[in-house]
Amino acid sequence: MQKRAIAVQDISCVGRCSLTVVLPILSAAGINTSIIPTALLSTHTGEFVGYTHLDLSNQLSPITTHLNTLGIHFDSFYSGYLASSAQVEEIIHMIDQLCDSHTHVFVDPVFADHGRMYSLMPLDMPKHMKRLCSHARTIVPNITEASLLLDQPYPGDQLSKEIVTDFCQKLCDLGPENVVITDVTLHPGETGIAIFTRGMDSPIFLFRKHYDGMFHGTGDTFASFLLGSLLQGKSLETSARIALDLIHECIRLALEGGEPLRYGVPFELVLPKFWSVLHSD
Repeated sequence: MQKRAIAVQDISCVGRCSLTVVLPILSAAGINTSIIPTALLSTHTGEFVGYTHLDLSNQLSPITTHLNTLGIHFDSFYSGYLASSAQVEEIIHMIDQLCDSHTHVFVDPVFADHGRMYSLMPLDMPKHMKRLCSHARTIVPNITEASLLLDQPYPGDQLSKEIVTDFCQKLCDLGPENVVITDVTLHPGETGIAIFTRGMDSPIFLFRKHYDGMFHGTGDTFASFLLGSLLQGKSLETSARIALDLIHECIRLALEGGEPLRYGVPFELVLPKFWSVLHSD
């Protein structure tokens, strides 16, 4: 039977991120994907000015109430960008109402990068996002989000395997079974991820070539490739390898294509490869 997911994130009309990335990638993986938008923006908030932002908090509870009457089983519940810290309580309520013991709750705690919080994010978001992460089976923070979730200093250039291992273990202590930390840079010229499941002594580190530039929406794109692979039965490590390879292909194509990077990476061009990899066995 076809797997079904529900994604709870914002819609940015221009700039590949959030639901405009999640929906096509999960659909390309063969996942029947429903959506609940948390906010409507004219563009994402990076490198654009004058954007509009409509908080849809007042719609979340009515949507949840209606969907709960449909009796749908969701194989995964995928949360990403939230418009406010108050929405965290709404998302936890959604999990209680729309998920069962077999639902893979997948949380991408989108609120910071490069050592600082995103524009429009309230200062108490890490505290609230920590509560949401406690309900997840898998979380996918970047290194900035990991440090803020744990109330630890942002390591910056001082990042080490020991620090990442400590972050992974402490993040699992919050509740998740699986942690994949992105934006892990230990040596010049490379960047990668750390993959950790509760009970491991240390993470699995994967690295690829580092590309210079600000690549908006790549966290959402990576997480969506990861979840799509997981829902098609791939292991956490295999799914992370697939996602890492594909996101780096997207970045390479973005640099070759010449479109301003604020519009995101051309993930559309790698969707045929994604389908092929998922069905290669």
